[in-house]
Amino acid sequence: MKSKIPLFILFCLCGSSMAFAQKNIQTADVCVYGATAAGVIAAYAAKQMGRSVILVEAGKHIGGLTSGGLGYTDIGNKYVVSGISRDFYRRVGKHYGKFEQWIFEPHVAKEILMQYITTAKVNILYEHEVVTAEKEAAYIRQITLRYTGANGKQADKTIKARMFIDCSYEGDLMAKAGVSYIVGREANSVYTETYNGVQRMDKHQFPDGIDPYVIPGDPKSGLLWGISGETLAERGTGDSKVQAYNYRLCLSNELSNRITVTKPDEYDASRYELLLRVIEKNQSVNLSPHLKIDIMPNHKTDINNNGPFSTDMIGMNYNYPEADFATRQKIAKAHENYTKGLLYFLGNDERVPMHLRQEMLQWGYPKDEYTNNANFTPQMYVREARRMVGAYVMTQDNCVGKRTVADGVGMAAYTMDSHNCQRIVVNGMVKNEGDVQVHGGGPYPISYRAIIPQPGECKNLLAPVCLSASHIAYGSIRMEPVFMVLAQSAAVAASMAIGENKSVQEVDVKKLQQLLKTNPLMDGTTPEILVDNDDTAHVTIHGEWEAVTHGAYGPSKLMSNDSNVQRSVRFTPTISKAGSYKIYYYLSASEKPSATTQIKIFNGQMVKTVPVAATALKVEGQTSGGWVDLGVYTLPAGKKGYAEITSEGSDGTVIADAVLFIPG
Repeated sequence: MKSKIPLFILFCLCGSSMAFAQKNIQTADVCVYGATAAGVIAAYAAKQMGRSVILVEAGKHIGGLTSGGLGYTDIGNKYVVSGISRDFYRRVGKHYGKFEQWIFEPHVAKEILMQYITTAKVNILYEHEVVTAEKEAAYIRQITLRYTGANGKQADKTIKARMFIDCSYEGDLMAKAGVSYIVGREANSVYTETYNGVQRMDKHQFPDGIDPYVIPGDPKSGLLWGISGETLAERGTGDSKVQAYNYRLCLSNELSNRITVTKPDEYDASRYELLLRVIEKNQSVNLSPHLKIDIMPNHKTDINNNGPFSTDMIGMNYNYPEADFATRQKIAKAHENYTKGLLYFLGNDERVPMHLRQEMLQWGYPKDEYTNNANFTPQMYVREARRMVGAYVMTQDNCVGKRTVADGVGMAAYTMDSHNCQRIVVNGMVKNEGDVQVHGGGPYPISYRAIIPQPGECKNLLAPVCLSASHIAYGSIRMEPVFMVLAQSAAVAASMAIGENKSVQEVDVKKLQQLLKTNPLMDGTTPEILVDNDDTAHVTIHGEWEAVTHGAYGPSKLMSNDSNVQRSVRFTPTISKAGSYKIYYYLSASEKPSATTQIKIFNGQMVKTVPVAATALKVEGQTSGGWVDLGVYTLPAGKKGYAEITSEGSDGTVIADAVLFIPG
């Protein structure tokens, strides 16, 4: 006789099962994958647009490189940094008692990024990697995430959303969704470029005469560690090689906040034999040819790769872009051991000259950074992994101004940049290959079509980080502030698509551009007004000024060197709302600046002259200038007020570049 289960017990069991199933299914309007700085901004912007959001991070770290050691911000031209991205650097400035700041400590960046998360009440799922993406009619209907516990047990979770934004450095969600992408370098012939593919140039290059063999002069002894046996291909040849990764290193030389660099796991001094040969060849007087040490606030650093043998672990990351999470962790750990070993070697190996060892030993890991990761950054610098092949591909022509787009939703201005991809033997000498550092043109727009897939592949995914660009164009675009700008644009586009029940390809880009312009902070506040010298509708020039592109804010700046002739540049904003405005003048560096620049402020009724000393600003970081506070003024609506830069009383170069009017 079969036993019967009472109905109330059966109901409880079924209800429990249903509750468990529901617990493992979450829904949202927008799912953002990757809690990089771009991911944080995307999630915040989507919430500010009134959408429900889930932010997913495969690891435990939030903020990506921005909070992972890259405190010496790669900018190119601050003109391209807008919206919430610019707000981030303003908040950094406020933390340090300045208007804005581009160099900062990792924990400060993380705290500020968490402000956005907390304010918008964004739900974050840590340690969940995407394993599948289910599509229907080219729409992602749901994705499956996997959590792996410390005991190895796994648990899956399903996320259903109307829109998905991939803000990871690797493009994992994009790949799972079946979107076309590429890894490596295209041949120059693919997009009619000149700096793509194989490139052996002179930056971060070994000097002639460095022997590649274990026993110098004896090929039979084998190659030193880190040197590939491949032969150099023809210039411009495409391949699947990936530019080198490294860790951006935050160290401290403050004794009370310094942890001694000790010998890491799997330390092998032979890995650094090439470095010894470079030191001997160059007779290095300090560490700067081998480590790019940029000073951060509070006695800390952001150390980057420099020279032929440095923190870049060249050729050891080829498998990373397509690897699973566990394999990536092993690759990252190998990079960590190499980097820690390099620091230990420089400070402790007796073959390193004493003066270099002493310089290295003044630095150690900071006690107050990465306290949950043994005081070492958890974020490897994944400079490039997958790149989408989307509805539009950004190329070298965009970077140099030969081709432009009308659907820009962000801008870039950095050098066309690639780190080395391989270390090989050429004519019996060791050489690096892949490094490119070529200046393009001024700021240029990034197409909206470059952050969306081809229409037939996916209709509800945006990829503002692994965007559609050739290898060399990506090298110009791939800066943290630009990623944040594009992420905001992606979030606003996703919200518009939801509101209008459209695909991402059907979003009205002009409407998107207008929304980003009129509500840049996504909080409804009156936007600031920037008047740049290239804005002919709002700038009046008297006398002859020289237009210069180098070191400008925006496309160019105006310079005057003759105090005998009265010259002026008037910046007249269109004020939509009368009220109080704080006015800033952009002071950029020049070889022989005037000791004082006279700026006249007209509030619609009277003129006030404000003298600005050349010493009013200390330029820090990768920038040629900064904003100088001219005071607070009550300005009428319309075009009645202005700020006028004059050559009156000058004794050197006067700069007329940009003026900023901030309401409030």
